[in-house]
Amino acid sequence: MKHLLAALALAVTAGTALAHGNVSCPAVPKEEKQPQMALQKKLEGEGWKVRQVKNYNGCYEVYGLDGQGRKAEAFFNPKTFERVYPEGEQPEGSK
Repeated sequence: MKHLLAALALAVTAGTALAHGNVSCPAVPKEEKQPQMALQKKLEGEGWKVRQVKNYNGCYEVYGLDGQGRKAEAFFNPKTFERVYPEGEQPEGSK
């Protein structure tokens, strides 16, 4: 039983760590960052259903459903709202 619990804890921790990948945004002075609510409104205008926006490694991290209704965890530059992709991940349609 102890081994099962340890394996489960490791799997949950590993899954969480891998979800973020290696992502970071350039340093942006606080006065140049746009409000998180502005990003949420922009995305909702594009059909997203935003559940949460938070800070992660200098980026805004968004959880919700994208414009196609798919579950999404996405990162955005807080100054430009340009989407930032974790290392090894590419935008859809690019190769």
